[in-house]
Amino acid sequence: MKRKKLNHGAVALAYDSAMGKAPRIAAKGTGALADEIIKIAREHHIHIHNDPDLLEMLAQLDLNREIPPCLYDVVAELLAFIYLLNADASTK
Repeated sequence: MKRKKLNHGAVALAYDSAMGKAPRIAAKGTGALADEIIKIAREHHIHIHNDPDLLEMLAQLDLNREIPPCLYDVVAELLAFIYLLNADASTK
């Protein structure tokens, strides 16, 4: 059976080395809840990345659960990219 893709959703990741070895699911939702997650991220100047496939995988995880090892590489690449964006923005 083919899984239905999320039309509109959001997942927020958080990382605290004292709480574990990997980023965890800090918030997730669809519809109005997704809109609120995105609004809060924008208000705090947090990078928003649009990747429907990654969203679909992360949305299946429970809140406060660490991301699984199979997602480490893709999330690490995103975090490295965001780090470069933030470094570039701070030099302007």
